[in-house]
Amino acid sequence: MADEAPGAKRWLPLEANPDIMNQFCHSLGLSEAAAFYDVYGFDDDLLAMVPAPVLAVLFLYPINAESEAASKSQEEKLRREGQNESVYFMKQTVGNACGTIGLLHAIGNNTSQIQHGNTKIFPAEGSYFKRFFESTSKLSPSERASYLENDRELEGAHCVAAAAGDTAPPAIDTPVNLHFICFVCVDGGLYELDGRKEQPVYHGPSSPSSVLKDSVKVIQNFVSMNPGSLDFNVISLSKTENPET
Repeated sequence: MADEAPGAKRWLPLEANPDIMNQFCHSLGLSEAAAFYDVYGFDDDLLAMVPAPVLAVLFLYPINAESEAASKSQEEKLRREGQNESVYFMKQTVGNACGTIGLLHAIGNNTSQIQHGNTKIFPAEGSYFKRFFESTSKLSPSERASYLENDRELEGAHCVAAAAGDTAPPAIDTPVNLHFICFVCVDGGLYELDGRKEQPVYHGPSSPSSVLKDSVKVIQNFVSMNPGSLDFNVISLSKTENPET
């Protein structure tokens, strides 16, 4: 959640709380056919408890020296690789906005072209999300960041959600070393979406049926960099039991 540049605009951090995320996103137009759920552990029995199909995976982790060094090495590799233009990706220029950007990455990659069973995860007609994704679909990652930075409607909704958590949010100028990223399956590949990076990170083949387990394999690498920390949260965006069709 760290700022991307000195003097960057800052929001209050969003709590890793599926109930808050559901209230936030459904109020902005996320279809009732999808909802956020806690992932309680990485063994097969606990992963099997997560409603399926999983559409995206959100991960909150603590930033430390080892994770930053790994990120820098990864950035150097990314500069030598191409980018899948089918992935909806945006940069982060607003401090502490990584939670909302993770939500936008999760929903933005499950709107128009992706279907799971008979469920279409479309934003509601006339909703904020419908307008947002239509307005930003052709923009570059940096242009999407600028759009978000100047979007008062989403900023207001984010602030309401950030204040609604189980714990009181810190003062807006308090340094926060926790960061949200998102994992999605697009065109048969698993992508890590982190607004602090220049582009999506490809992690190999995946599928809608395996995206949760594939994401967990990558997440476990993050956990191994900080084994003494409990500041990890994994949340799925999944199809609900009674979806709209």
